[in-house]
Formats: sequence, C-alpha cells, structure tokens
Amino acid sequence: MESGKIIKSISGFYDVLTTTGSVVRTRARGNFRKQGIKPIVGDLVDFADAYILKIEPRQNQSVRPPVANIDVAVVVISAAEPAFSTNLLDRYLVYLAAQGIKAIIYVSKTDLLSATELAKLQPIWVTYQKIGYDLIVGQQEQAANFEGLLNLIAEQQVMVMGQSGAGKSTLLNQLFPQLNLPTAAISQSLNRGRHTTRTVTLYPFGKHGLIADTPGFSSLELTMLAANQLASCFPEFVALADQCRFRGCLHLQEPGCAVKAAVAAGEVANFRYLDYQQMYQEITAQKPVYR
Repeated sequence: MESGKIIKSISGFYDVLTTTGSVVRTRARGNFRKQGIKPIVGDLVDFADAYILKIEPRQNQSVRPPVANIDVAVVVISAAEPAFSTNLLDRYLVYLAAQGIKAIIYVSKTDLLSATELAKLQPIWVTYQKIGYDLIVGQQEQAANFEGLLNLIAEQQVMVMGQSGAGKSTLLNQLFPQLNLPTAAISQSLNRGRHTTRTVTLYPFGKHGLIADTPGFSSLELTMLAANQLASCFPEFVALADQCRFRGCLHLQEPGCAVKAAVAAGEVANFRYLDYQQMYQEITAQKPVYR
C-alpha cells in the first residue's frame, strides 16, 4: 500500500502525488459511493493497485471549490474590471474564516486605476491591513510584490480563489511561469470574466508547497454558516466582543454593544459593519436545507 495526496480530480480519476514524488492515477473503491464519501483534491489517501482504499480525516474543506487540507487561501480581488467590491471581498474572508482557513488578500489590476481612483481605494486597503489581514497590492512591473507573496505562502498548501476575471491564473503564471495556465479577457457586456479554470489542480512549488488554481465565480453564498456564527468571522468584532454588555451579542439591536460604539467612533470601518448586517440578513433569510 502507498500513501499520497490527491492533486487532481477529473472524470472519476484521481492523480495522487506519492511520498516518493511520483504521480499515480487512481480510482476510488466502490464502497466510498455507498458511504456517501467522495475523494477531493487535497485529500491524504492510502491506495493500492491504483484504487484509493482510505481517506485520512480532513483538517478543513472548502466546499466551493472542493479542496481539502488548505493551509492558506489567496483571495484575488480586482481593483478594476470588475470593480473593487468590499462586499465580495468580505464574503470571501467570512467564507474562509468559517472553515478555519487563513486568508491573504491580493489586489490585482491596480494599473487600470487612475490616480484619483487609486487614492480612494488605498484607505480601504489599509483598513484590512490594520484588522490584521496580509494584503498585497499587486502591480505587474513590481517583482517585489510577488516575492512578498511567495514568502507568505512558502512550503504550504495554497488555494488561489476569487471572482471570475480577477486575474487568478494571470497571478499564478507570474509567480510560476512554468504553469502556463490559460487566461481570458473580461466580457465587456457582462463585466464578468469567462471561466478559464474548469477543474481544481494542485501544482507543486518550492520543496514541499502545493498551489491550486480554482474556478472563478461572481457570487458566494454563505449557506454553511449560522447567523450567530457570523460575528466570529470578523476579527475586529471578536476583539471587542468581551466589552459588549450582553454575552453572545449579535452587534445589531442590543444596547451596550461595543462594536456599534466602535463603528460610531470610526474605530471599526462602517463598510465592514454594513457588509456584516447584509450578510446577517441574508443568512437568516435562508431556507433550511434538509439532508
């Protein structure tokens, strides 16, 4: 029996990177389906005779896209084409926080901004850095930005995710030219990117690193999260929660709320609080899913 990690899934076959560095194409044994278990990219598995026999417990799992055992996710958010959106970025950050995955923010396409547009967005980016997020403002001509990102993700299993057309594949090609991933232009009529990534693949980098390009999408539902869990996905809210009058404060209508006071005082960004309110309303309006 051999062990390894699934680095690609396509049409019922799974490419497994073994502990010796070779890649073996496998299939899942039949009783996985009976048990409702499906191997996904990132899974640590045992296999023999090209059949996966065991899947190790997952450290974490991203549902969309399906990737397991992620150390860090790089959220690529465009500064323009599509326009920068704090709401979409906050959705990604909440989505990752809910699954215990560290997030790095990479802002792409800053070269498409005018000086005035750039000046408006810079304070927003500084806000995320003050909260504690690693945020890199990328420019194609500045190799130092890529070096900084490579240092943050070195020797880890990394997922690159973001909206369609944000430049995920372009970023990966700049970091790792040998990948030569396909890219596509923005659809001007829809202001959305064409999906250039169809499957999830983990690509080796460095000595032990693995990085995944994932399919892009323009919306992100938070169906995995209960409404009373949402505040725990905002680090600046967590830092103030013990100062609220009521334990379990939702930071909405409750009196003596430290978060609302910090928003009023300008110590917590109003746009973050508005995004929190919108997501809370969205989650509470969701119909329950019965399985």
